[in-house]
Amino acid sequence: MGTALVYHEDMTAARLLWDDPECEIECPERLTIALERLRQRGLEQRCLRLAAREASEEELGLVHSPEYVALLRGTQALGTGELQALSGQYDAIYFHPSTFHCARLAAGAALQLVDAVLTGAVQNGLALVRPPGHHSQRAAANGFCVFNNVAIAAKHAKQKHGLHSVLYFSWHRYEHGRFWPYLQESDTDAVGQGQGRGFTVNLPWNQVGMGNADYVAAFLHVLLPLAFEFDPELVLVAAGFDSAVGDPEGQMQATPECFAHLTQLLQVLACGRVCAVLEGGYHLESLSQSVCMMVQALLGDPPLPLSGPMEPHRSALESIQSVRAAQAPHWMSLQQQDAAPVLSPSTRSPEGSISPLLPGGPEFKAPVAQTEAQAMAALSSLLDQLRLYPTPPLRTAVALTELDAALVLPPDVLHWERSAPQKEMQAWARPHEALAQDKSFNALGKVLYLLDSILDGQVSSGIAATPAPAAAATLDVAIQRGLSHRAQRLLCVAVGQLDRPLDLADDGRTLWLNIRGKEAAALSMFHVSTPLPGTTGGFLSYILALVLPLAYGFQPNLVLVALGPAHGLQAPQAALLAALLRVPAGGQVLVLVEEVSWAEWRCCGVTSGERPVTLCFHLCPWPRNPHPSLQGSWSRHCVERAPPAWAPSPGPPQRRCRPWSICEGSCGHSGKCCRWPLLKGCDPVAWRRLGWTSQDGHRDPDPRAGVNRPRTGRPRQCPEAGPASTRRPESPPACADGRPCSPRPGSKQLSESLTLPS
Repeated sequence: MGTALVYHEDMTAARLLWDDPECEIECPERLTIALERLRQRGLEQRCLRLAAREASEEELGLVHSPEYVALLRGTQALGTGELQALSGQYDAIYFHPSTFHCARLAAGAALQLVDAVLTGAVQNGLALVRPPGHHSQRAAANGFCVFNNVAIAAKHAKQKHGLHSVLYFSWHRYEHGRFWPYLQESDTDAVGQGQGRGFTVNLPWNQVGMGNADYVAAFLHVLLPLAFEFDPELVLVAAGFDSAVGDPEGQMQATPECFAHLTQLLQVLACGRVCAVLEGGYHLESLSQSVCMMVQALLGDPPLPLSGPMEPHRSALESIQSVRAAQAPHWMSLQQQDAAPVLSPSTRSPEGSISPLLPGGPEFKAPVAQTEAQAMAALSSLLDQLRLYPTPPLRTAVALTELDAALVLPPDVLHWERSAPQKEMQAWARPHEALAQDKSFNALGKVLYLLDSILDGQVSSGIAATPAPAAAATLDVAIQRGLSHRAQRLLCVAVGQLDRPLDLADDGRTLWLNIRGKEAAALSMFHVSTPLPGTTGGFLSYILALVLPLAYGFQPNLVLVALGPAHGLQAPQAALLAALLRVPAGGQVLVLVEEVSWAEWRCCGVTSGERPVTLCFHLCPWPRNPHPSLQGSWSRHCVERAPPAWAPSPGPPQRRCRPWSICEGSCGHSGKCCRWPLLKGCDPVAWRRLGWTSQDGHRDPDPRAGVNRPRTGRPRQCPEAGPASTRRPESPPACADGRPCSPRPGSKQLSESLTLPS
């Protein structure tokens, strides 16, 4: 399976026929320049090109009223004066005799992409369309938008392919309700209605100038926790690039490479089924570069390093905490108990009492639009990075201690048999007795050669099997070799009984994170140890609230993941850890696995560099014991191997939480973690769940102890089970007779969004 690019040249036909400074930025060049840039980079040629079809009027009727569709149909016969008069009845819109045809093609392209992904013809794709659709309403055009392409696609996925609920997530320029379209429904406390409460998630930006760190923080602390808990079967992205640097509408500062990072983070969801549909974006050069970055990410190319300081602004952190507070009653992953002060769920009005600010980056003194010179400087920096970080010719390589006859690798994965020169191997092995044995010595040679190939840009990432007795020594050599060979910053994630090398300098070039340490401790800013969370939900929280923020703050150009003795991770969990760390590391990840664990990794499909097919294990944050009527439809990976007699699944295990103070700053997260700015989006309770201990050793009483809290949220399905399979129950018991409750319908608004149907 590959990546689809859906397009039709007829979508460039509609254009503004009169003077209107407000509408002139929505022009045909938005498509032609983006497509030209894709061709120049060779990206279009790597995609499966699909010609867009027109959506039928019946398909348009999934979202829009028949009267509105008929009105748009009638514009084909109107003259310029009549079109201008009709356009004046709507907000920021213009009509052209070709508008109806173009808008039907735009909606049809989204439907065609959804069909291609859900039938397995492609893995993911981008629909390059105009006019955009995210502002259009049921019976009205609005904000350059005619038909709501993504909303129609979501309805189509539910109706044709059997998907059920929809989780709607939107971040948008809001400025406390003072920015167009001035809707109260865009604030954090608009969470949906009735059974759909909690399925509408609004993250308002109350200042312009939000940059890469702000968008990454929103993903790590809001979107991804909800998305993992929701467990979608399909991700629909309303891909608006008006948040890109230089855009006159958004006035934000996200650089093009940021969209590659966000796209790859989304690809760990829904077995990688991601459908992106172009929406806004009105700075032509910034738009075209951002589109290229997204397509490269969909194709699996490693993302470029993020530019600029990775420190979220205070206003962004306020918005993040506000949406977490508003959504916490509906999502277990966000629930907070006896937390530090939380901002009000509403950020609608800046007047009145001032909410306490979270620590963060500088605030803008005044909303100032990004100048053309600044935008071009950022884009010029991107072009320099493209020359410095060319796409490796090989995505993944696997080095084994001995040939596995049953091993079948994907076409783009190489079975690595080359080794470093003998003298070099001897020099590195000499200080370590564990590397004296032939088997360990030969494995070291393959590790060294594979590591050099990753750092030289010949291979993106790799997996190497090592004999168990030599795991610690091999890791020590890999660290020293990486630091001496082009690795400016190295993140080492050591899982299990692996000690930090005594001679490893604490000079800021290496960040050592030990998982499954005896106790939580931050021995220095660059030496962190923490126990492995006991539940799968805790493991997910651990990755999103600690590991990825540390990685993005450190910005490594190499990540070593070492699974040592007694590491305690199941293969899908380790695969998720490695897959997510590929994003901040620009794809440069080397995983060292004990050879006894290799069979489990082989079943995971992690060697392809794509999302492993069995990741449903840790997408289900808590124990899974389905009702007998549903067990037959579940993949064997989703059900406990020896489930007890059926009973409603309990909530997450309760335990007495230890205080979280690993630092001592005024922010409540303490000194050391405040040096890692992306940790600030996580509330203190999340730290307590991770087991951070206070320096005085006391324990705070946990009011949740002994309370069996039933889990809330929609029933979810194992990704392997297919889009039309039966849903498993949550852990009700919402139904008095003990039967699983039916899924709650989703709630969505029509706006620029990330929509997660399931």
